[in-house]
Amino acid sequence: MNILVTGGCGFIGTNFIYFMLNESQHTLINLDKLTYAGNLENLRSVEERYAGTRYFFEHGDICDAELVPDLLKKYSIDVIVNFAAESHVDRSINEPGMFIQSNTQGTYNLLEASRQAGIKKFIQVSTDEVYGSLGPQGSFKEDSPLAPNSPYAASKASADLLCRAFFKTYHFPVTITRCSNNYGPFQFPEKLVPLTFLRARDNESIPVYGQGENIRDWIYVSDHCRGIKLCIEKAGPGSIYNFGGNAEYKNLDVIKKILDIMGKSHKLIRFVQDRPGHDLRYAMDFTLAKKDLGFEPSVKFTEGLELTINWYLNNNKWVDSIKSGDYIRFMDKWYKERE
Repeated sequence: MNILVTGGCGFIGTNFIYFMLNESQHTLINLDKLTYAGNLENLRSVEERYAGTRYFFEHGDICDAELVPDLLKKYSIDVIVNFAAESHVDRSINEPGMFIQSNTQGTYNLLEASRQAGIKKFIQVSTDEVYGSLGPQGSFKEDSPLAPNSPYAASKASADLLCRAFFKTYHFPVTITRCSNNYGPFQFPEKLVPLTFLRARDNESIPVYGQGENIRDWIYVSDHCRGIKLCIEKAGPGSIYNFGGNAEYKNLDVIKKILDIMGKSHKLIRFVQDRPGHDLRYAMDFTLAKKDLGFEPSVKFTEGLELTINWYLNNNKWVDSIKSGDYIRFMDKWYKERE
């Protein structure tokens, strides 16, 4: 089977490519625009071992209405897994237009090209953020209303609705997956876990929105990748599946856990002004994925956090190359404005 993986040089896409090359015999074609969060170095070992046989890289944009159909034909694509997206909520507040372009328009372009090409299965990788914010009780289910509160979440919800419309109107074989917060190797340090590691490693203050009371469910990235593989193998057309990790923690508690693993003082924590539209709590009910797909998270949060921190500690060259980029300086400025 030939699988087109969009955004394969990003965090989850990278881990998915490694996972699939290890856990299947499929051929993977990686289409990536290589924006600030896309890094070819993530897949250097894959290039060295599999390039030209089970792995092919194509530099390009999912919004390119000529490129995508050509690639589908060139590689005789059977399945598409769409990871390609702008994904940082803070950035979407400053620059919402690029999120609509990549996440919504890009998904439409993939859907239409795939429909014309007769693709057998299209996996749209979405997010729990499309559901909005939960109160202190309950969990999101697949039929929970979509109520996005950030431009990022709205762009992903729009893409989900396009997928639904393509299934309802054209009977196009789409599956939507919605996952809680991922963590693990190769994550770009705009997100909470790698940002905390990076600043703690260098004894820099760690910004925490509000009082750090916002609650997220956490899933180790390999568990998420396994869920997507199960969708490729078992999910029916028009299906939607939630994936979660059974690991709800306040942001402040996650930061303290990381500092404890690294032997760093909690005095590095600095509370800053909360961001606009900051959802209080996410939690995922993945009963349906367990029933239909046999999905169950296998990595406990503390174990996964230790694995993640150890990966960063053992890959300082990768971390330092990321830290030298303009986007980290942008994030430093963003947090200073909220002090």
